[in-house]
Amino acid sequence: MKKIISAVALIFALVTVLAAPVCAVRSYQTYTYSIDGHALYSPDAYTPVQTINSSYMGLAKAIDDPGDIEVDDEDNIYIADTANNRIVILDKYFKQKGEPISKFYNDEGIADQLGGPKGVYITKDKIFVADTDKNRIVLFDRDSHEFIKIIPQPESSLFDDDAVYKPIALAVDDYERLYVVSSTTYQGIIVMSIDGEFIKFVGAQKVTISAWDKLWRSFQTDAQKEMSQSYISTEFNNITMNERGFIYVTTSSISEGKVKSAITGKSKSGDYAPVKLLNQSGVEVMSRNGFWPPAGEIEISNNKADGSITGVSMIHDVAVGPEQTWSIIDTRRQKIFTYDKDGNLLFAFGDSGNQLGNLSSICGITYLSDGKMLILDNQNDNITVFQRTEYGDILINALANQNNRHYDSAINDWMEILKRNSNFDAAYIGIGDAMYRNGDYKNAMKYYESAYDTSGWSDSYKEIRQQWITKYVLLIPVIVVGLIVLITLFFKKAGKINTRAATAGGKRTFGEELLYGFHLIFHPFDGFWDLKHEKRGSVRASLVYIAVTILAFFYQDIGSGYLTNPQGHYTTIVSQAMSILVPFVLWVLANWCLTTLFEGEGSFKDIFIATAYSLLPLPMLVVPVTIYSNFAIKAELDIVSFIGTIAFIWTGLLIFVGMMVTHDYTLFKNFVTSLGTLVGMAFIMFIAILFTTLLGKIVSFITNIIVEINYRT
Repeated sequence: MKKIISAVALIFALVTVLAAPVCAVRSYQTYTYSIDGHALYSPDAYTPVQTINSSYMGLAKAIDDPGDIEVDDEDNIYIADTANNRIVILDKYFKQKGEPISKFYNDEGIADQLGGPKGVYITKDKIFVADTDKNRIVLFDRDSHEFIKIIPQPESSLFDDDAVYKPIALAVDDYERLYVVSSTTYQGIIVMSIDGEFIKFVGAQKVTISAWDKLWRSFQTDAQKEMSQSYISTEFNNITMNERGFIYVTTSSISEGKVKSAITGKSKSGDYAPVKLLNQSGVEVMSRNGFWPPAGEIEISNNKADGSITGVSMIHDVAVGPEQTWSIIDTRRQKIFTYDKDGNLLFAFGDSGNQLGNLSSICGITYLSDGKMLILDNQNDNITVFQRTEYGDILINALANQNNRHYDSAINDWMEILKRNSNFDAAYIGIGDAMYRNGDYKNAMKYYESAYDTSGWSDSYKEIRQQWITKYVLLIPVIVVGLIVLITLFFKKAGKINTRAATAGGKRTFGEELLYGFHLIFHPFDGFWDLKHEKRGSVRASLVYIAVTILAFFYQDIGSGYLTNPQGHYTTIVSQAMSILVPFVLWVLANWCLTTLFEGEGSFKDIFIATAYSLLPLPMLVVPVTIYSNFAIKAELDIVSFIGTIAFIWTGLLIFVGMMVTHDYTLFKNFVTSLGTLVGMAFIMFIAILFTTLLGKIVSFITNIIVEINYRT
């Protein structure tokens, strides 16, 4: 009997141990994103500890469809209980604190009641309620919860005649200016005084009209324009204010295409950002220096096969966290994304579901002073409490030391972070920032490189370069002058050889054929004429120019500076050769085929030589600009790009002039022929791909027959 009891007890204990974690199991994992858009999983910065429902709060009537959650400086919690027309107040232990705010006597002494309040904001002595369904803002005393006054709809000629005022969220600054989000107001955030006097609109979303719409509207009458689609900016849906009086605002009504374009393009602009940071003047001032713009989910592919949610995040609320961090919630995926002041994604977590920590319909977020994060769920009508973990504590402490300029301590904290999460790019950047401010520029560059932070790397390298310039201030001008003298002497020598070769007659040497290219690129009309009629060039020199061009681009691929190739990507010399030879051969072949039909005077050999000699500006500019890229800072990369662009434009003009002179065409006829050549190149590629595909299928068919015959026999 004792053995049976012991066995039963053992089974019960095992079941208990195995079953206990199930309630805490989540279907998500904390992560950040790499520069390539790959999810990098990390330890949890926050972990769910409990779910607070109405019963736990001690409410006689359960919360129904809550719309907002806020916390005051004493950690009292305020919930806009929309469906029950009230504001529920809890203490820091999540217990009801006094009766909910609902019924009151208004300014005229008449019994009144809140109507579907969706927003609430707390100052040091007042409670501001966005009484949405009754189109007003109602003030209550924070301590007594007594009614103070009603702020009605502001009046201004800037509002449309048929405008409907629907306040759904608000924030209040130290001067008691109200920043109100109205769900039907598209001009921006309404700024008004506490007496209801309209001040201005701030932060209106940017609106763009397509070129086609602009053209179409230019032909419309005034009546047609009025009947056509109105182009208005989108509305905001939530707002909060940080300690400096700057306001975060969110919207989920920007078109998905514009948000997706901003994410994939890594835009630094806030034009189509779902979350913005505005100063008191309404100017967008958010730093977007992370790998990706702060817009929630990065993996937004629309062709996932695993059934996961696709599309851009639907941002509904924003909360200010410790040490200038801030968090946004994604109602599409039930996720929380947290960023630092520079826009770096610190961590993201969350998912839909019924397990602890998962959410059904996230609608609000706020922070307690002890580091807890509160998430409001308006489908389950509860609050999920997330406690900051040890990893999260170290992360916040690192940011605190960095913000307070305790750089040595910040380095130690970031090192502790890397011990737990070696993939955390923000830690490498944090160490780099601390070392930079300590003057340790060389080591700072190493950590910036680990996180592909080109801005920080450039700043550090700028300081090192400045020290180097100061040390060799007398040597640098000598080197520059020496290079200029050598280049001048080279071109002078080449000019003399080309002049002598032009009058000497007879067969040209290989060296003369090569040096003739330096005359041709500066005198294209005379140069291409002599190239054809005086036989100043050759196929062997052309092959050298093609080979040098391939080597120049291969060197650019492997020899570019860190700022132009931070991830160190490069291709093989075979790939570079194909990238030069394929378009080169296609151009020569297509141009020869076309000009043969249109009375072109150039042979296949003439076209080949003229096109090859036209390539000379590419290696002549690409090689030095690649060398320069190893010494350039980020602000000078435009110079690198500009010189590279000049090289391609120069080569293109030479090819155009070369074909005109070679075939003895007029300018217009050469232009038409050049366009036809480009079309011919595409046609030849299509035929080649079609032929290759067909040949592959024939080979596969024959192979299958042989295999089948062998199998049968």
